[in-house]
Amino acid sequence: MGLAFNFGMVRVGQFALRGLKAAAVAYCLVLLVLLYLENMLVYPAPRYPEGDWQATWLKHEDVDFRSADGTRLHAWYVEHSQPQAVVLYCHGNGTHVPDLAQFLAAMRDEFQVSIFAFDYRGYGKSEGQPEENGILEDAEAAQDWLARRAGIEKQNIVLMGRSLGGGIALHLAAENGARGVILQNTFTSLPDAAAHHYPWAPIRLLMKNRYDSLSRISRYSGPIFLSHGTADRIVPFAHGQKLFAAATGPKEFFEITGGDHNDSEPEHYVPALHKFLDSLPK
Repeated sequence: MGLAFNFGMVRVGQFALRGLKAAAVAYCLVLLVLLYLENMLVYPAPRYPEGDWQATWLKHEDVDFRSADGTRLHAWYVEHSQPQAVVLYCHGNGTHVPDLAQFLAAMRDEFQVSIFAFDYRGYGKSEGQPEENGILEDAEAAQDWLARRAGIEKQNIVLMGRSLGGGIALHLAAENGARGVILQNTFTSLPDAAAHHYPWAPIRLLMKNRYDSLSRISRYSGPIFLSHGTADRIVPFAHGQKLFAAATGPKEFFEITGGDHNDSEPEHYVPALHKFLDSLPK
């Protein structure tokens, strides 16, 4: 009886060990798939000809320029005749320039700014494939182009970024300075945001794309205006709070009660942003 029981226990143990090995292999395979798909998940880039590329109702300058490695990039420049500020806009990861037409017109007309929106490599009409180092080079090229076009220094440009674009804007602010920075629903880092969705995976160790906004925001000492929705299901509200706490210069936090990641800003966001832009050094 005892011997039969021991044999049974051995068989149960062997079965459990095989199950653990199979689970470990499946777990590693899932991690490999996530690593393989990382760029596709991070950059679901809409491409030309999707969208209204004519936007004949919007007076804009259609711009081609090049990144440092020669990648050809595309952008729209919407100019105000007497701008109160010149804004470089860095969009989120799931949109492109023609999606922004209404937004660009509203920024020009409501806030009296000239605004430049560009597509990262692999987005819209821009060449190449998206990845972090290349996109940050694209943003630096966009900042250089806008400074030349508007006839101002790079540090006199207002940087504005939404979600992924906020991480890009903070890179520019940390490296080159800015007259002011406007962030919408931005993460502390891309791995931090991904870890919220994949808590069972060692995302922070594995991701190639980083966009370390938390460290970069502390290197920028100018004015900053952050907004974040309390119900953001993509980038948790706590990310905005941590960024605000780490900011070292004049700063304002605009809480959007009940706001999700892709919701439009509420009406009372407009006067708050007016107040921020009016407060910027001339």
